[in-house]
Formats: sequence, structure tokens, C-alpha cells
Amino acid sequence: MERPALHYLDNNATTMPAPEVVEAMMPFFTERWGNASSMYEFGGRVHRDMEAARAKVGSLLGAGDPSEVVFTSCGSESDNHAIFGTVQALGPETTVITSKVEHPAVLQPCRALEERGHRVVFVGVHRDGTLDMDAYRGALSIPGPKLVTLMWANNETGVLFPIRECAELAKAAGAVFHTDATQAVGKVAEIDASAVPFDMLSFSGHKIHAPKGIGALYIRRGTPVRPFLLGGHQEKSRRAGTENVPYIVGLGKACELAAAELRDGTLGRVAALRDRLQEGLLAIPETVVNGNRELRLPNTLNVSFPYIEGEAMLFHLGDAGICASSGSACTSGSLEPSHVLRAMDAPFTALHGSLRFSLSRYTTDEDVDAVLEAMPGIVKTLRELSPFGRGEEPDDPGAAR
Repeated sequence: MERPALHYLDNNATTMPAPEVVEAMMPFFTERWGNASSMYEFGGRVHRDMEAARAKVGSLLGAGDPSEVVFTSCGSESDNHAIFGTVQALGPETTVITSKVEHPAVLQPCRALEERGHRVVFVGVHRDGTLDMDAYRGALSIPGPKLVTLMWANNETGVLFPIRECAELAKAAGAVFHTDATQAVGKVAEIDASAVPFDMLSFSGHKIHAPKGIGALYIRRGTPVRPFLLGGHQEKSRRAGTENVPYIVGLGKACELAAAELRDGTLGRVAALRDRLQEGLLAIPETVVNGNRELRLPNTLNVSFPYIEGEAMLFHLGDAGICASSGSACTSGSLEPSHVLRAMDAPFTALHGSLRFSLSRYTTDEDVDAVLEAMPGIVKTLRELSPFGRGEEPDDPGAAR
């Protein structure tokens, strides 16, 4: 049986490595494979290539000095480094302030710190996914050393937090400010360390068409943070381990391409495709867009189809060659409803029926057409099979939340 054409709309989970990125990486597997920390010239040339890549990453982030960029293995490592490293530097009385809708790479370290006796404040969000700024200001009034860690853009809904304002308020309160910008880098022009006073910023290469296994942590000079990995002098003793030069070079090239996209209007085309997909899906009865429709990433659409299961929709979409996700890709193997939608107080009937479509520079009109052709029939079929779709109510909606 012939497989259907692939229509990939799960770019917030991972992206296709750009051909230019793969091309830039290949010589470092076959010709320039020396250790960048070596003293001899064969390694020295590789070191210079690595530093050129660091400069490209720093340029995309608006870093004043490329040395403020630390290469890591992924966004999760960068988040853990920022959180644990800062709390270790600030001391046991540190209060950590975060939000209820963070990625698990932030939530789980924060909960681990809470279990160790630290005060952790989980700030809520409004029903449209935007941050409760009054609650945030209240948390900043807590005396003593503080670390704030807030995402720039939500990975499930695409909703943007006002990071400039949040960082400015944090600095006025004497707090160290970290932002998980994994979904925002390359998609938000406002990411600029010279204009926004974040102390640390983390992201992952595979969200911007670099390979999996490479990330970065921006650490502004003077920020109190301890190393997370020990055992070597690499990265100016901030992150031990032999440098993954091929992937670092790939990340540098991906950042160069992302910077060009921010200038050339590519993201406007992506947003227009997203909006066409949104309007087409809203034609299906009872469809709901989750999250603020204005304050969100240009590539992300989260929609709920009440009374049916997201996993069942994904199964049928897969038969049509369409890749999307239900809630967050990192939790799509779980039957638990999205913690993000729960924090947004989404209706019980919609919690399990959410889908996330996330686009990229490689998304085409044909990809959107494929979704719009498949979804009405999928929803109709699954609602006919669902007792809730036939008008029956859940036994205990409150308990199910």
C-alpha cells in the first residue's frame, strides 16, 4: 500500500534540519574533526570555526559579547543549568518565581527545589493564556534573593509573555531573570539582550532547523550562576565536556538563517498560512482556539474539538500523512490532559480534544489544504462514536479536571 504524502505540522516539537545546516556540518565529520580544545593548529582551526558559530548565535540574541553564549546539549540542559546554577549561587534562602504553564524542563526543576525546601511561586495565567501580571508583581515583593524563570512563548499555545516588562520588574526587585526562549528564538524579533534586561536565556537548536542534541544558554556577564556540569575547562569552565563542534557549527548556521527570516518576511508568510488553517478549522462546529489570538507566535495554532480525544484525531491524521500533536509533544504519550490548558481553565469537554499545529518556513499551501480536507470528516466520525458527542455529559466534570 502506497504511503500518503507527508504533511508535517509539528514544528514546535522538532524541525527538519535545513539543508544549509547539514552542508555546513559535514566537513566537521570528515575533514575538520580535531578537538577544539587542543593546542595544535589542527584543533586550533576547528576552535576558530566554533567561535565563528558562537558569534552567529550571539548576533541572533543581541549579545554584547559572543562569550556570553554557552553551548549545551539541549534546551532542557540550559534550563536546568540556569535554575540550579543560580539557586546554588544565591543560596538556600532563594525564592524561585515561575508560571504554571512552563515546559517540564522548568517545572520539574522548580518542583525539585520546592521538595528541597525552597519557596517556589507558581504564577497563574488568564483564560487566554496570558500571564497574571498582578500575581507576578506580588511574587516579586517577597523579600530575599529571587530567581525568576519564565518562558518567552508557550510551546503548546504559542502565547507570548511580556518578557521585557517582566524582566524590568524583576531587575527593579533585585531578582535574577531567566527566560526559556526555546519556542521564541528565530520567531520573535524582540529577542535582543541589548534591549531586554534578561540575565539568562535558553533555547534548543532543533526548534530552528538545527539538529537535535545542541542548545545554548546565554549568560549575561556578571550573572551569579554556578556551572551545572563539572569536569573540564571547556566553555570557560562554565560547561564541562568536549565541544560538539559539528552541531555547534550547525547551530550557528541555523541562527544565521533564522536572523535572515526575521528580516525577509518569511514569518509573515507562515502567519498567513496559520491564519488560513485557523479559519478553515473554525468552520467545524464548536471548534475553539486556545490562547490569545494576537499575542502568540506566528507559527502556532492550538485548537480544541470538544467531546473527542486528541489521540484519536492524531491517529486518523496520521493515516492521511499529517503530523501534528495533542497538547505538548513531550507529554503526548500520557492520557493526562494538558497542564497548560488546565491552568487556562479550559472547559472539561475540550481538554482532551486539543490539537497543536505548528508551521515552519517549509510549510506549504498543500500541507494546510491536507489538514482542512481531512479534519471535518475525522471530527464528524469521532463525534458520532463519542457518547459526549451525542449530547451525554461527563459524570463529574469537576473531578475530571
